[in-house]
Amino acid sequence: MSTTLIEVRPAKAADATAVASTHDEAWRSAYQGIIPGAELEKLINRRGPQWWDSAIRKGSRVSVLVFGDKIAGYANYGRNRARSLHFDGEIYELYLRPEFQGLGFGRRLFAAARRDLMQSGLKSMVVWALSDNDPATEFYRALGGRMVARSSERFGPKSLDKVAFAWTN
Repeated sequence: MSTTLIEVRPAKAADATAVASTHDEAWRSAYQGIIPGAELEKLINRRGPQWWDSAIRKGSRVSVLVFGDKIAGYANYGRNRARSLHFDGEIYELYLRPEFQGLGFGRRLFAAARRDLMQSGLKSMVVWALSDNDPATEFYRALGGRMVARSSERFGPKSLDKVAFAWTN
């Protein structure tokens, strides 16, 4: 019987290509039919290996979930960017490759990011999700997030609603 190692760890510059690939697959799966096609392609193409390499080298908080020897997902997080929301931290992105969704890996990655934020003194946190992304909104609700704000974001000619979920100690 063999055992597959599953770990969450800080991303290294050597992970940039795999994180970019994960981003590409996850965003196509999550947003196809929600974000207009040309806009989705632009967003994906902006986050190639060089972008991730630079972000990781500059100290952005990026954690990866590794299944065996494959990066299955990532989370990018730090201080809350929305001044109107009085929460300390924010998970900017949390994505898994489609074949790793629904297996509890997202919960594990979320818990690791939240723990890292809390250990850095960021005791409360928020995460934004597009309202039409039902799997994401259901995921954050299932994790105990309470909806605290609504807003919208433009993607080319289309304006999409988004919601903020928050957690405190």
